[in-house]
Amino acid sequence: MKITPPPYKIKVVQKIRQIGRAERVERLENAYFNPFFLDADDVYIDLLTDSGTGAMSDEQWSAIMRADESYAGSNSFKRMERAIREVFGFQYIIPTHQGRGAEDVFDRIMIKEGMLVPGNKHFDTTKAHIEDKKGFAVDCTIDEIHNTQSTHPFKGNLDTQKLERVIRENNKNIAYVLITITCNSGGGQPVSLANILHVSKICRKHRVPLFFDAARFAENAYFIKEREKKYHKKNIQYIVHKMMSCVDGCLMSAKKDAIVNMGGFIAVRDKSLYKNLAPIAILKEGFLHYGGMSGRDMEALAIGIREGIDYDYLRYRTWQVKFLAEELQKIGIPVVTPPGGHAVYVDAKKFLPHIPREQFPGHALACQLYIEGGIRGVEIGTLLAGRDPKTGKNVDPGLELLRLALPRRVYTLEHLYYVIEVFKKLKENKDKIRGLGFTYEPPTLRHFNAKFKLL
Repeated sequence: MKITPPPYKIKVVQKIRQIGRAERVERLENAYFNPFFLDADDVYIDLLTDSGTGAMSDEQWSAIMRADESYAGSNSFKRMERAIREVFGFQYIIPTHQGRGAEDVFDRIMIKEGMLVPGNKHFDTTKAHIEDKKGFAVDCTIDEIHNTQSTHPFKGNLDTQKLERVIRENNKNIAYVLITITCNSGGGQPVSLANILHVSKICRKHRVPLFFDAARFAENAYFIKEREKKYHKKNIQYIVHKMMSCVDGCLMSAKKDAIVNMGGFIAVRDKSLYKNLAPIAILKEGFLHYGGMSGRDMEALAIGIREGIDYDYLRYRTWQVKFLAEELQKIGIPVVTPPGGHAVYVDAKKFLPHIPREQFPGHALACQLYIEGGIRGVEIGTLLAGRDPKTGKNVDPGLELLRLALPRRVYTLEHLYYVIEVFKKLKENKDKIRGLGFTYEPPTLRHFNAKFKLL
């Protein structure tokens, strides 16, 4: 593969160290076989998440120095608001401490008991907020999402026939439709602009509100440019505006594509919706001029959201993911194809066929990856999917994956080569990897703080 050099140079470094294998086994046992309970110092290469783990730029750090920490009327808020309006095109902005805060505020207004939220494979935190408000998430993703070897370029697309049927059969019981860009639970897969336009047309016909979970909007826009012929010659900003013109607003965890350590927002087009959201935001997140963020956070976000749509950065960002995915494939590790924008997803069901779904093969692989190489990843499968609130049974998500999320602007090619070498060792002894069972199962979002034993 042709090497793509990063469009930046390293100015500050942070020391990391590797602890021995025996010590890693002990640390994992003390963490109840849940990598979330590991201390950061126990981890050599941390691929747990790309959320809030990116390296900020010199421009972001410089902007932090001018931060205005005023409770109301903050200049930092005004600069952040201006940047969001320019990049997204929405008039009304409500800051929140992160994406989860945005979901909580938004769903308190939008969802009444029993209402449905159709979308494309809702992430677990999104689904949990919907269910917390007594609503139901309905998956309308295309069938290709469940075929890890399919080469469909936009496996995050909604099946428009499924969507229209759900809307038609439930009449006025739809809270809103949510398109997650990119689709994290399905392997970081993008959604095409053609699909977004079609979904928008359906929603407008039925007068149903349409919103984005826009955490990785820039990566999605990049894939539209690269994979949809009609947009090859359009720049990323144009594509972002085109995407946003199709929806009524978006929820954003700025910890992803805005490359900040903390922050988020709700952005909407309708003034009356903004007025309904504002009092809840003040109650739950803080005043409308900071929403749980410091002035420093808002300054970093204002810069980062512009840096996040830089084409050269996005080309390198997605190349890193593609490189790792293709090199793992070369050594016989089954991964989701085509690679997404923020992570490589290993097909744990194919890699560990001897471990049944009820024993969480993706989580078992995550534990063994840490033992072998000090690398931390996270399961995206039955454990994350949780239980059906109606039946109490484990939801079958159709996929059992191990996600290796690459923090933005953090790791080098040498780190990725190390990951590949560790997977070679894993492959040699994969038949010895054991499944896991609960010793403690939380009532919701269980993969964050569940405890396990080897079976």
